Amino acid sequence: MPHISNFCDYLQHQKRYSIHTVNAYQKDLEQFQQYLQSEFETESFKEVSSSFIRSWIVQLIEEDISPRTINRKISSLKSFYKYLLKNKTVDKNPLAKVITPKTSKRLPVFVGEQEIDNLFKNIEYNNDYEGKRDQLILELFYATGVRLSELIELKLNSINFSNNTIKVLGKRNKERIIPIGNNLSQLIKEYIKERENLNNKEPQFFLTKVGKKMYPKLVYSIVNSYLSQVTTVSKKSPHVLRHTFATHMLNNGADLNTIKEILGHANLSATQVYTHNTIEKLKNIHKQAHPKA
Repeated sequence: MPHISNFCDYLQHQKRYSIHTVNAYQKDLEQFQQYLQSEFETESFKEVSSSFIRSWIVQLIEEDISPRTINRKISSLKSFYKYLLKNKTVDKNPLAKVITPKTSKRLPVFVGEQEIDNLFKNIEYNNDYEGKRDQLILELFYATGVRLSELIELKLNSINFSNNTIKVLGKRNKERIIPIGNNLSQLIKEYIKERENLNNKEPQFFLTKVGKKMYPKLVYSIVNSYLSQVTTVSKKSPHVLRHTFATHMLNNGADLNTIKEILGHANLSATQVYTHNTIEKLKNIHKQAHPKA
């Protein structure tokens, strides 16, 4: 049906969502459409009632799909029906009376400060292009809190040494400027010098050893490999280093609005999740230190 593809075009070109996000929406909507066809023998979104959607939720629960994932799928449907209403394709919203499953709040996983110290002081990095690149990738993630996609899309001209900042292209093509320290600035200069030996004219800042643009799986593998040497946290991904950056900033006195701006969050509620980690830390200290805790 054209409605889903039109909606995805709208998300990509007008709302400026990333390809990854648009694909996730498309997958959710196509899954719902398949359910409509198999269970209710209809392809018309106009015929959908709240009972159809509740029935779908029940099936997802029976398939052991997590409440968080179910809520994401319902969120996709809500955005889709909002779009259909706006374009007068449907005249009512079947999700108005649908209650989504409750989710338990998951605290962001982060690496402890001592483990981060070990990562940068006690791990040996090869003294070649890949060694300098890998160390810089880890340092950048931790020092700036950038997303994986933002790191991959960095260009050579994204670095401004005159005022020690990097320019990042975030979600929905929003640019933001992030400050960097002198130590990181020096590491970047050393990496660029090593990178010049590749004799490559690619504008991309990070390259593979054969001069190609970096790809997500490779960056994930690099981060996972080094974090595995210093920590036993359940997840060892670039996003964990983003969480670690935010948590350590907050624990060391940074205010939420500053962290929000550096992370590129659209609103403060997304940043406030990190306060839960701080509260948990306070609880643990209180428990250990107070005689009656």
